[in-house]
Amino acid sequence: MSTAPETTTAAPLIGHVINGQRVLDGGRTQPVYNPATGEVIRQVALAETDTVTSAIAAAETAFPEWRDTTPLSRARVMFRFKGLVEKHAETIVALITEEHGKVLDDARGELQRGIENIEYACGAPELLKGEHSRNVGRGVDSWSEHQPLGVVAGITPSNFPAMVPLWMYPLALICGNTFVLKPSERDPSAALFIGELLKEAGLPDGVFNVIQGDKTIVDLILKSQDISSVSFVGSTPVAKYIYEQSARNLKRVQALGGAKNHLVVMPDANLEQAVDGIIGAAYGSAGERCMAVSVAVAVGDIADELVEKVNYKAQTLKVGPWTDLESEMGPVISKEHKEKIENYITQGAEEGAKLISDGRNYKIQGYENGYFIGPTLFDNVKKDMRIYKEEIFGPVLSVIRVNNFDEALQLINDHEFGNGTSIYTRDGDVGRTFANKIKIGMVGINIPIPVPVAYHSFGGWKRSLFGDQHMHGPEGVRFYTKLKTITSKWPTGLTSDPDFIMPTLN
Repeated sequence: MSTAPETTTAAPLIGHVINGQRVLDGGRTQPVYNPATGEVIRQVALAETDTVTSAIAAAETAFPEWRDTTPLSRARVMFRFKGLVEKHAETIVALITEEHGKVLDDARGELQRGIENIEYACGAPELLKGEHSRNVGRGVDSWSEHQPLGVVAGITPSNFPAMVPLWMYPLALICGNTFVLKPSERDPSAALFIGELLKEAGLPDGVFNVIQGDKTIVDLILKSQDISSVSFVGSTPVAKYIYEQSARNLKRVQALGGAKNHLVVMPDANLEQAVDGIIGAAYGSAGERCMAVSVAVAVGDIADELVEKVNYKAQTLKVGPWTDLESEMGPVISKEHKEKIENYITQGAEEGAKLISDGRNYKIQGYENGYFIGPTLFDNVKKDMRIYKEEIFGPVLSVIRVNNFDEALQLINDHEFGNGTSIYTRDGDVGRTFANKIKIGMVGINIPIPVPVAYHSFGGWKRSLFGDQHMHGPEGVRFYTKLKTITSKWPTGLTSDPDFIMPTLN
């Protein structure tokens, strides 16, 4: 392992940040692609075991002093950090789009939602206040404190390379923990760039570390006895694995998994608004969002008109590279994922769903090697089809028809995923009943993507979340701290007999 600066080559090497320094190790590497062109633009170093060990050791060493730093001092670091992220926003946005493929406006929106979590973390002095009770017994006081866990880790996905890490470490750091981040190896540059701004903001060396890697590195994190908790966002099979391995190694864990988000359109809905909501939620970011709408549930006789309008608007979407400022939808993240999505489309047609719009074999002049898929629309999808049951994670929308509201409710509640859902209706009673009875973690009423703001918490139900606590917001504070309750009685100088009862009874 060396601490030499990165060299500039035809495909620059992306390394790690350990103890405040850029680090390269001489082990394995993996190409990073521009999804719009299919070209290799960088190489990412996949950390060796000793690199991971060094990152964890640096975090351990930095923890005692950071833990004892006042919440106000931590908050001031976060205030400076927020300003630096805003100052370099366009650089960060360019890194996101170049490696992920999403269009510029989408990348800007992602970064803004991340910045909102930094803003929330700036409230550390208020967030970390405990509770106090005087005279729980005669002369006895009791109070609670939120204390940090120690070294904590985050494992983040490719679809939000800036926002999801910012769901995790600002709050973890503000609570007094030190952090080890493993971003996605498919688009690692944005997370690395943002993380380095923390040092410029005054964060002490070792408090925040970034290690690049694949499953080998994930397993080292999960097995480490020096890491107290793991935060994860990704697919359900991997989330379940993270949850099981973390529990086996006595770690606190929040593991957010996959989704199959339904959007219900009632007969009384404002159809134009519903269609606009569906288009943005189904095809924005090429469907690579855990909160993307992948199923439109058409209730009653609204189905034909809904399908017609969605199909018309989908055909008008401008699909192209992020360098084209008019692009509304970019490519998917990789060649392998493109092939996986196209296989789902083929299977859906073979299972009997009506393929209204086929996004396979989508080509753009000058970008023939890019990972583009056109907006895809299925009608007459049935609940036993794989395209309905499984998460596709691409620009593929399924329309399923039901007779009434109760059928729609039951359909969604029966699905194994429970991340997000929405309903479009003008009926307040229907909206209220839906929000009350739906077995889903995040619900929208006339809102297509009900992602909570930073001061509420993000998380699904059922097989969309493994662990007890949601991410960021108040749940995040609880996740990154452990509660300590102190009960105190000061002697009066008088002798007394031994106590054999609880002090509250004195």
